[in-house]
Amino acid sequence: MKKGAEKCDAQWYLEAYTRMVRIRDFETKAADCFTKSELAGNIHLYMGEEASGVGTCLALKDTDYITSTHRGHGHCIAKGAKTDKMMAELFGKETGYCKGRGGSMHIVDVQKGILGANGIVAGGIALAAGSAMASQYKGEDSVTVAFFGDAASNQGVFHETVNMAATWKLPIVFLIENNQYGVSTEIHRVTNTDTMAVRAQAYNIPGVTVDGTDVEVVYHAVSEAVARARKGDGPSIVETMVYRYQGHYCGDPAVYRPKEYLAEGKSKDPIDKAKKKMLKMGIKESEIDAIDAKIAQEIEGAYQFAKNSPDPDPAAVIDYMYSSDNERSVLR
Repeated sequence: MKKGAEKCDAQWYLEAYTRMVRIRDFETKAADCFTKSELAGNIHLYMGEEASGVGTCLALKDTDYITSTHRGHGHCIAKGAKTDKMMAELFGKETGYCKGRGGSMHIVDVQKGILGANGIVAGGIALAAGSAMASQYKGEDSVTVAFFGDAASNQGVFHETVNMAATWKLPIVFLIENNQYGVSTEIHRVTNTDTMAVRAQAYNIPGVTVDGTDVEVVYHAVSEAVARARKGDGPSIVETMVYRYQGHYCGDPAVYRPKEYLAEGKSKDPIDKAKKKMLKMGIKESEIDAIDAKIAQEIEGAYQFAKNSPDPDPAAVIDYMYSSDNERSVLR
């Protein structure tokens, strides 16, 4: 946390805690459904990283934008996406955000500023720069946050985009969620710097590495970067150090990680950490329990909504698709 930054109050923590629990419960339910073969395809879960997404999105306005990743459920929920429509999308149902066509890795809600999760490593970074450039061109004060992982910062598109954003002073924040593994490769086996944020020096922009398990620390770091971008001073890199509780995908046994990794992550659990702070602030445990119960009911409702929603009509399989060489454009 920046020295002198105003501490967040009880009301702020109640909201942050609610969003983190919503993410954790959603992911837990999704994992259960996947294990029972109720979901097709594959899912990549955000459990353990909740403070990063929530702290970041609490620093944003409704009119700000985010791009997400293959591990994007948490980002979308943190930005305000509805869990019932998200669950329906995972189930491939007509009532999902993309009418069942996108699935887990392609949830979009433009009205909430969610420009899309992306199954391509680093795929959202350049898209976020396009969003930021559009805001700058139109004279809007919107800021775009590009979420991506540590391994994505080794992609060429990261360096090209950061260079362009720095040169044009685009209103963007590059948010690296460093869970220390790119699929099964420990990041320092393929990277020669202690942190990813230090790369900001090459582009003469601010770069900071913070504890991604502390939602308030993340909030203050991102708030500073967002304020800079909104003023027209250009981009920043914020790296949050986090832990992913599961392997790369749901069902990955993650035997490539030492046991100490998960033990350390669980000892720094972001939800437990927030709860301890809330209790010290005088928030009653009964109030926290009520949030837990309310969110549990919400997620069960989302599951039932998804299960009971209709499948897409096979006759409409090409609806909402685009082909540049088709004069009908198939955008119906």
